Amino acid sequence: MHFIPEELDDYVVKHTEDEPELLQQLTRETYQKILQPRMLSGHYQGRLLSMISKLVNPKNILEIGTYTGYSALCLAEGMQDEGELHTIDVNEELVDFQRKYFDKSDYASQIHQHLGSALDIIPKLDKTFDLVFIDADKVNYPKYFDIIIDKLNTGGIILSDNVLWSGKILDTTFKKDDVSTPALIAYNKLLKTDTRVETVVLPIRDGLTISRKKK
Repeated sequence: MHFIPEELDDYVVKHTEDEPELLQQLTRETYQKILQPRMLSGHYQGRLLSMISKLVNPKNILEIGTYTGYSALCLAEGMQDEGELHTIDVNEELVDFQRKYFDKSDYASQIHQHLGSALDIIPKLDKTFDLVFIDADKVNYPKYFDIIIDKLNTGGIILSDNVLWSGKILDTTFKKDDVSTPALIAYNKLLKTDTRVETVVLPIRDGLTISRKKK
């Protein structure tokens, strides 16, 4: 989804930092072999994730929703030398694909994969985090917030993807079997009203929210 004319969007991408070669390779193989390749963060959003991570300079990063590992590698670029990135996904078939690219990167020993439900895994992680990226099943976004907020350090950042949901969040007449849209509407309201965080919604791609924990 583009919020500006396509020509202007192309200009923005062309004048953004180049996509690293490893991520170009990952993108090509994802489009060749994996279902729903549009789920990739992609060049522009990937460089944004990298920039935010570099500004935060996190020691520990949590990612909910790994897919093929593109966003994890972008976030890892800003991680401290002794830091760790923990990424969670439910798709067993993608584990080896992810690991191949993690092992090709400079962060192989720092990226830890977890297979299963994030709602089950996160409470067992004996760590606090400086940066969290949520890009998984939309229906559980409010639940993810509830279980990570106490594991987020003061000043820590939560990045939430797809919060505009192709504009569906404006439609109050969503279908009865649509569980994602009402969950995202509730989530966006939660981020706006919860006094523990301050939030800005960025209208780029499908919407990206930046929330900072105040206390």
